[in-house]
Amino acid sequence: MPAPERTARVRVDEFTRFLRNETTGGTILLAATAIALLWANSPLSESYFAVRDFQFGPEQLHLRLSIGDWAKDGLLALFFFVAGLELKRELVVGELSRRKQAILPVVAAIGGMVVPALVALTVGWGAPGIERAWAIPVATDIAFALGVLALTGSNLPSSARVFLLSLAVVDDLGAMIVIAVLFTTKFNLLAAGVAVLAFALYAWLQHRRVRTVWLYLPLAIVAWIAVHEAGVHATIAGVILGLLTRAKADPGEEEAPVIRLEHRYQPFSAALAVPLFALFAAGIEINADALGRVVTTALPVAVLAGLVVGKAIGILGVSAAAVRFGIAQRPRGMGWRDLGALSLLGGVGFTVSLLMAELALTGGAADEAKTAVLLASVVAALAAAVLLLWRNRAHGETASSSAD
Repeated sequence: MPAPERTARVRVDEFTRFLRNETTGGTILLAATAIALLWANSPLSESYFAVRDFQFGPEQLHLRLSIGDWAKDGLLALFFFVAGLELKRELVVGELSRRKQAILPVVAAIGGMVVPALVALTVGWGAPGIERAWAIPVATDIAFALGVLALTGSNLPSSARVFLLSLAVVDDLGAMIVIAVLFTTKFNLLAAGVAVLAFALYAWLQHRRVRTVWLYLPLAIVAWIAVHEAGVHATIAGVILGLLTRAKADPGEEEAPVIRLEHRYQPFSAALAVPLFALFAAGIEINADALGRVVTTALPVAVLAGLVVGKAIGILGVSAAAVRFGIAQRPRGMGWRDLGALSLLGGVGFTVSLLMAELALTGGAADEAKTAVLLASVVAALAAAVLLLWRNRAHGETASSSAD
């Protein structure tokens, strides 16, 4: 098989595998969220909070954390490691490696972060905590969004899935940058130095083509602990390690490390790490009074507006401007209505938005913001699903007409 043809097939196979795993993960994520909400609002609610707040870990390393914090700081590091691997592969050998294909999802992701933040700041101006809570609606959940697309958009061109995946991965990188900058309250220079040395050693081992997990696993743990001790959110370690992983296979090498590691760790991320985080993050009080506060209090309304309105305007508006001024090209086979539906789907913040809410706020304000994230994600998913089903029917009719 000619090299270009083989490369193209590998890209399609890898994308299909990623979509399938994340779709399955999205289903498990929804189940974990439902369990958390039912458990936290049942007569057994005290046991839920007792389990979530139970602490364990070595005190000497400042790692005596609650189970909820271990899920937030530890398990999500695996999620962002997989996201970093995917971003590295896309940048080096995937869709983002080609300038024309890369520009649109990248600028759309930027618009989908900046505009929601501005909308949240505008709506919530003056509300206590908005100086940090504006970051909550900047994120898009990969698993949830791809799951909705897979269920409702089977007839859409494959470029729609590539666009959404690329946008969500770049979005996650942007969210990590926001977390590193906004939520670093202290900084330990010595620990940061250890983290840099660990990252440099990881990169050198990748360069030397070392493959043994018994070197990489302890090194990753050291990097994670050092980043945590440095005062930077520990999930940053995951995305950095992913980006440092080699993405091109050597002659005679069946798979590049970035693909091999995705195969190995993505199922654990999609089916274990993210659902467990949701299990201990989504357990909030849901009743008429709580929902009433969410839709009448400035800060949660700002989060709602940022995700549902800001995301759609930011993604679609910036995409239209980029195409209008010749900066980027619209994906092949996709119309503006398709992009509009995908832009609405970008409002499914969920995992990273829940993380942002936990980092930005405390107490009742955090619960209200997380309720707003859940509500906004449901509204955005349902609205996008309606449009996607409509577009799915239109694409199906077009394909039937062409066949005739």
